[in-house]
Amino acid sequence: MDKNQIRETIARRASFELKDGDVVNLGIGLPTQVLKYLSPKVKVIIQSENGCLGMGNPPEPGRENPDLIDAGGGAITLQPGASCFDSSLSFAIIRGGHVDITILGSLQVDEKGNIANWSIPGIKTPGIGGAMDLITGAKKVIVTMEHTAKGEHKILENCTLPLTAAGQVDRIITEMGVMDVTPEGLVLREINSEFTLEEVQKATGCRLIIPKDLKNM
Repeated sequence: MDKNQIRETIARRASFELKDGDVVNLGIGLPTQVLKYLSPKVKVIIQSENGCLGMGNPPEPGRENPDLIDAGGGAITLQPGASCFDSSLSFAIIRGGHVDITILGSLQVDEKGNIANWSIPGIKTPGIGGAMDLITGAKKVIVTMEHTAKGEHKILENCTLPLTAAGQVDRIITEMGVMDVTPEGLVLREINSEFTLEEVQKATGCRLIIPKDLKNM
């Protein structure tokens, strides 16, 4: 699979996680692509931590409004009934548990649900941003990311990079499959039919639990 196919596979599968009425926060990068594949029958409310509830898809080229941007600085539109407010109210919404699902990218995730998605030692980063609040405040945390990075494991027994939050990830979606964090370990719920179980396990830095009802992704 090439890079575009990988990203489409992940974003398309993640779109099935969203249900009517969900308040959803989408992280910068790959997670923002999820809306492209969301069924028009499913109506969700997108929250942006810089102060927006009811964010729409990016505008057509040339129709950008410089006053309407997401948390990453990208141009957005507003859905009918949307509201904009300051970041303190936005984070009150997040910290108050009013976000149903947050979908984030990550550098590493481990079998205990720990996530490291903001810093690599020795490399300058802009900071942790709102990720820490979103991961601990949202009712469900879904990580969307490529299964490996240049052949290196991203799903591990223990994260080796600085943590964003501990024990908060519920589900991981990669191009290879869908995994749930459970008290017993990481359960492979769905597998991409383009890969074998052996390939998925080899690409994973911890033991995968294979249930009898394993489904195709």
